[in-house]
Amino acid sequence: MMLAAALLPPQAAARKQERTPDNPGSARKPYYTGFYWRIDEEGDTVAVMALRGITVYPPLKFKNKKEEKFYWRTVRDVKLTLPYAKLIAETLIETYEYIETFPTQKEREEYLKRMEKSLFEQYKPVLRRFSRSQARVLVKLIQRETHQSSYDIIRAFLGSFRAGFWQGFGKLFGVSLKADYNPAANREDGIIERVARGVEEGTIA
Repeated sequence: MMLAAALLPPQAAARKQERTPDNPGSARKPYYTGFYWRIDEEGDTVAVMALRGITVYPPLKFKNKKEEKFYWRTVRDVKLTLPYAKLIAETLIETYEYIETFPTQKEREEYLKRMEKSLFEQYKPVLRRFSRSQARVLVKLIQRETHQSSYDIIRAFLGSFRAGFWQGFGKLFGVSLKADYNPAANREDGIIERVARGVEEGTIA
């Protein structure tokens, strides 16, 4: 774990000291977006908090028991994997900014190879505990947070060969890194999005 933290960009490494593979942090957003002071009619100074909005969905109607079972499994899987998806997205952004400070492409590539190895060693125990459905949800949520498929992210950082390797590795466990995430057109993705928003907004505990 110390090796992986040492290879991360400074901001991400600092967070790693607080977030471990067993405790990646919370996916819930703060209940308020800020506050300010105002003087009321009687001259008293009061604090006014700007509350964060919430998304209101119509009641869910399940077509059958299978769909209901999928929903509750998705609630379980999103609550588990969403903090990891957010942490991965933050780390990717900071890593991209960090490697831009390296003077040569060779140094960037060497750094990314070391980071790939250290992160795999660090998160291997977590990934082993994930079920197939949880791994699929994680891949979907990574795309939700980054607006890119996991395959495209790996290809951008490590090249097409390594992306192909990890795609083949994932397929062995029934997970495609090229999986699309389209809540508007895909009902299952729509349920994942609904649950993820509920977890973020605190309406799903």
